[in-house]
Amino acid sequence: MAKLTLYHASPSRSSIVRWMLEEIGEPYDIHLLRLMEGDQAKPDYLAVNPMGKVPALKHGDVVITEAAAICTYLADAFPQARLNVPIGDPRRGLYLKWLFFGPGCVEPAITDRAFPRKEEPRRAMLGYGDFDTVMNVLANAVAKGPYLMGEQFTAADVVLGSTLRWGMMFNLLPKRPEFVDYVARLETRPALKRATALDQELAAA
Repeated sequence: MAKLTLYHASPSRSSIVRWMLEEIGEPYDIHLLRLMEGDQAKPDYLAVNPMGKVPALKHGDVVITEAAAICTYLADAFPQARLNVPIGDPRRGLYLKWLFFGPGCVEPAITDRAFPRKEEPRRAMLGYGDFDTVMNVLANAVAKGPYLMGEQFTAADVVLGSTLRWGMMFNLLPKRPEFVDYVARLETRPALKRATALDQELAAA
């Protein structure tokens, strides 16, 4: 049995971690959850993740939840894959910023745009500020390319790239040329192709 086990549902946010695992190249097991059947709310899974969400990753006796946290953990745990910026490197601060910009800014901005409140919230009350600023900051970052950290592809690209792919797929994000070009670069990666194909097999089954 592999030391790494991904608690996974397809399609869902756990596909982010599946891509990350394919990038790392270490063997892993899949513990499949069927969300439509309520597997995520059953006691055995709530013992793994009390939030009742996927993904969750077990590495030996350690359990990590939240996609960005899992990708950060994996990048540091398997440095030979060169998907992290190590502690002590001054670029690590920027790397961490982009790792958490997806779930901290982009995803809530998308959700608020898709499901608007009855009353417009004050900008200062939102952790991300406003939708247009988030889009502009992100577009400027990916335009510098090829990746968020320049020539080095990192876990930040897995997390933020997944959010961009998902957002444009469901027309929740504008298909700005910067976003389209960046995602096109990501989609040439063999690990993403493998992860996508594996998830398509699960969906078909």
